[in-house]
Amino acid sequence: MVAYYPTMDEVFRALADASRRALLDRLHARNGQTLSELCDGLAMTRQAVTKHLGILEAANLVTTLRHGREKLHYLNPVPIHQIGERWIRKFERNKLTALSELKRQLEKRDE
Repeated sequence: MVAYYPTMDEVFRALADASRRALLDRLHARNGQTLSELCDGLAMTRQAVTKHLGILEAANLVTTLRHGREKLHYLNPVPIHQIGERWIRKFERNKLTALSELKRQLEKRDE
């Protein structure tokens, strides 16, 4: 069996929907929830939640584990971390370099 790794595009598409982000927030708050627990208090049908979870699973943002008759859903933060490394951190470097240079110049001026 060949392992399947989602593309960054799939991860971004999955994260583009507010309902899916809300499900991820719920799993972040309490990992290992059943479908019923995830549906509780949401203004979505069970079928809609199932569809959103399927998209999150396909993007590898959610993993599942069978525990008896229950299927537990867990947040997988790795794709989000990869986005941070690939798309966010590189933009922070320039700002940090500029702040460091500003600090150096201000300290030099104060000497």
